[in-house]
Amino acid sequence: MEPVTIVVHKLKGFAKSTQESAKGLLNWPHHSNRRNPIDILKRLQREAFSDIMKLRDRQDKVERILAYKSSKGNPFQEASTHVKGKVDMLGAFFIMDDVDEHKYDVIQSAGITTGIDARLTFGTGFREKDTLVAEFKASGNEQSDMLGGPLSLAKVLYTAHFSDWFSAVAIPMGAQCRDVGFAAGTHQERALTNYSEFGPPLLNQQNGSAVGVKVRRANIVASFAQFVSSLGMPVNSDVLTRSFSTFGQVVWDLSRNTKLSLLGVHRECRASTQNVNLGELAFPISVPKRNRFSDTFVEEHSPTSGERSIALMFNSELDDSAKIGGWIETRNSDPRYLQWAFTMSDTPEDELGWGLSLGGVLQGPKRLEHFQVETFFNLNFGNRFTLQPGLVYVKDGVTQFPALMLRSSWSL
Repeated sequence: MEPVTIVVHKLKGFAKSTQESAKGLLNWPHHSNRRNPIDILKRLQREAFSDIMKLRDRQDKVERILAYKSSKGNPFQEASTHVKGKVDMLGAFFIMDDVDEHKYDVIQSAGITTGIDARLTFGTGFREKDTLVAEFKASGNEQSDMLGGPLSLAKVLYTAHFSDWFSAVAIPMGAQCRDVGFAAGTHQERALTNYSEFGPPLLNQQNGSAVGVKVRRANIVASFAQFVSSLGMPVNSDVLTRSFSTFGQVVWDLSRNTKLSLLGVHRECRASTQNVNLGELAFPISVPKRNRFSDTFVEEHSPTSGERSIALMFNSELDDSAKIGGWIETRNSDPRYLQWAFTMSDTPEDELGWGLSLGGVLQGPKRLEHFQVETFFNLNFGNRFTLQPGLVYVKDGVTQFPALMLRSSWSL
């Protein structure tokens, strides 16, 4: 073979081997990855971790925004409101010859309030155990329209429970002593007259605004409250009268179903010569001033009258439907004055029930100034409607009369 041909063949072989080496170097990463799955998994893991971190950052931002909005929201937004309604209708047939002012006063003192009384109560619970109650009332007892008037706000009550044994009550309007005190028993929740139904009169006085506390320890519970109300100005007078009342109650649990309660209220009326009204829930507090011409203290608003009432209540539940109870009340203005009542009832839910009440006013140990007795039957139609026919006899001094009563109650 010629030397030239040999050289040409060597050059072609060298070029071919060089080309194959170059291709191998260029395609080496591709073949390496194809042949090594561990590297592929590592790369995918890095990419997935990066995506997860991005999603977590976005979630944290959304949670911070939601937490900020909820902290700025209404504290009542998670609370639920419960609505209760009750409509009472009471009619009476008074057996008497004629009607005069004195007989009308006797009917009022006997607690007979005829007409229609409708109430709506809205209760909202929040902060675990606290409650806010608003009561609306439409009553036709003192109006010419027997069907009653429009609904109006009658009471606002807020109760804060700080522990199992201590709580506080604030009542901006419509306060009564029974709103602050503990219920010593159920009494006759279904009675014909206010005299036998609501207990001592001091529990039912309208006292404007109030703040109070309640304490419960073992078998003794106690409550204390301060009331403030404005009595307005008499006709042809520039004197504004306000009433300040202090209420206290102690209840002893004698047994599981028997309770004894001692309660009292001290009331003072203060007159002010300034007839400027500061507005609702605004009351001036006078500070004793020293007269520069004498060493005595002078108060601008001195007490004009004071009255104390003390009452004792007893209640016992014989079973789920049978109850007995009684109360007496006296006043310091007349130590011989004694008002009393005794009630007993048996009102089962699904059977015919009955009730009996005796009450009156003693003016001295031997003088019965007022006496009344009432009895009724109780018929329940389901859980929402109750019908009570009954008879009431009232004797006040020389005035006496019986009355046929019919009461119906419908609850929502």
